[in-house]
Amino acid sequence: MTRIAITGAAGNLGGILAQGMKDMNVNLNLLIHKKYVADNLKNKESISVFKVDLAKEETLTDAVENVDVIVHFAGILFKANPEKFLPTTNTRYFNNLLNVAVKQKVKRIILISFPHVEGECTPEKPATGILSGKPESMHARTRLEEEKLLFEYGDQYGFEAVSLRVGMVYGKGILMIDAGQWFARHWLLGIWKKPTYIHLISKTDFVDATIAAALKTDIKGIYHIGDEGVQTLQQFLDDITVYKGNHKPWRMPVWMIMTAARAFELFSAIFGTRSPLTVDFVKIGMVSYYGDTNRMREELLPELKYRTYKEGMELF
Repeated sequence: MTRIAITGAAGNLGGILAQGMKDMNVNLNLLIHKKYVADNLKNKESISVFKVDLAKEETLTDAVENVDVIVHFAGILFKANPEKFLPTTNTRYFNNLLNVAVKQKVKRIILISFPHVEGECTPEKPATGILSGKPESMHARTRLEEEKLLFEYGDQYGFEAVSLRVGMVYGKGILMIDAGQWFARHWLLGIWKKPTYIHLISKTDFVDATIAAALKTDIKGIYHIGDEGVQTLQQFLDDITVYKGNHKPWRMPVWMIMTAARAFELFSAIFGTRSPLTVDFVKIGMVSYYGDTNRMREELLPELKYRTYKEGMELF
């Protein structure tokens, strides 16, 4: 039986994937750090939970032993000054995971990435799967460095290296979506005026595509994961807030949003709390992103359950 390890399994997307796989005919190794997995993932014969620290390779050995596929989500979000920690928590920690995976002879390693790593890309000029992009935000730059590491290791050691460049995942339970709706309920949600194209994918189709990437044969390389819709971030936020009965986001000047981000980061740094908004989030959020999904449709997920977010409104 295939054994799949999920890093960040107590996090948002990692937890959603674990839920989607918990009743499948696979063995799951759920790797966590501080937060624990959901109760319905405990005490199942096919699921093992490992507390690890990606900063320490020795804590990863047992968790990766006899694993066929790793799906890597783990990372830190919603924290002040990401420029200071992302080169470590993204790049160096992923390097540690790769070192252990190679020693344990893992056959396939899947990195959850995003199309922002290629920089600005639109429906007319979508991201195509290159590694030579020059993104502005630290989140995107460090994720691109992870991709380069992944494929370098894959070429050197012979495992199947896979990057899933995922657009914005939507649906109830997605932290960024839920946080936006909290702000909208309190008339606090704002967005810049310049139209920003975004590539969306329902959480249902995201899980199905990731499962296919983990279990199908001969999967390797870069896949863009997104639906068939073409829309801007502004349009998407307007529509889902109205659907939820909340107030549409205010159109704000960028300086005002940046000021709010700096205030959140300052509060986070002083009190050790999460920062729902950072300057780097604004930078990455203002860049249009859209990927060429031909490989996904041909090799992973020929049919989407929700072709556009308007078909997937029920997920909210």
